[in-house]
Amino acid sequence: MRFSGTSNYVATDDLKVAVNAAITLERPLLIKGEPGTGKTVLAEEVAAALGANLMTWHVKSTTKAQQGLYEYDAVSRLRDSQLGDPRVSEIGHYIRRGKLWEAFTAGERPVLLIDEIDKADIEFPNDLLLELDRMEFHVYETGETVRADKRPVVIITSNNEKDLPDAFLRRCFFHYIRFPDADTMATIVAVHYPGIKRRLLEEALRMFFEIRDVPGLKKKPSTSELLDWLRLLMAEDIGPEQLRERDPRKLIPPLHGALLKNEQDVGLFEKLAFMTRREAR
Repeated sequence: MRFSGTSNYVATDDLKVAVNAAITLERPLLIKGEPGTGKTVLAEEVAAALGANLMTWHVKSTTKAQQGLYEYDAVSRLRDSQLGDPRVSEIGHYIRRGKLWEAFTAGERPVLLIDEIDKADIEFPNDLLLELDRMEFHVYETGETVRADKRPVVIITSNNEKDLPDAFLRRCFFHYIRFPDADTMATIVAVHYPGIKRRLLEEALRMFFEIRDVPGLKKKPSTSELLDWLRLLMAEDIGPEQLRERDPRKLIPPLHGALLKNEQDVGLFEKLAFMTRREAR
């Protein structure tokens, strides 16, 4: 099983090396990078390239590690016992399998995505150390051990919102997705919009990277936001000439709501436009 990229995903050489190294070592691949750099999509494309089933566990701030293994519904069992339901004798009826259980017992080797692990409590990664290392866990209610006959390809994403424990990091192969440069970004755009006009793309990329370089910007626009913006530019038939305009009153780019996502950043550009107009007098 080797990953060499897909027609829908532009993977750099070092990212391909990281994916294949994790597959060879049979260790989780920990992917970090700023939001919008394609971390989640990577898992989808790896599954597609390997012809494997993708299982996704979206982590939230309230997610507990145990939920990835299984959950025992003791309340329902108690209620059914009071109602005389004969199913209470079989405890397995009240155990809900989690994503790790499903991945460990899958017929074919799947790809398991644990998405945005840094959203959960700091103890969350520590609570999965043994399970991800040995690819097995014990079900105390039934006395059985769930073991992976074929170790799944595990991809874990993080937005770097908090540091992960060292013990957890030791068990992973790590890769940081750097933000694409202009040439790589042009290649990514060509995959999504093969018919985009070259001059429009050049001007849009110039403005996009200028926005990202503005000092004091609270949230830099991401790849996915660039793609949304380009889609709007083409839909509204906005040409490269309009993007090239240096009118200080139009310092904020057209359809900027696709790129600037909070009032502080919009206010920053309005302030810059005001300062530019004052200096021009």
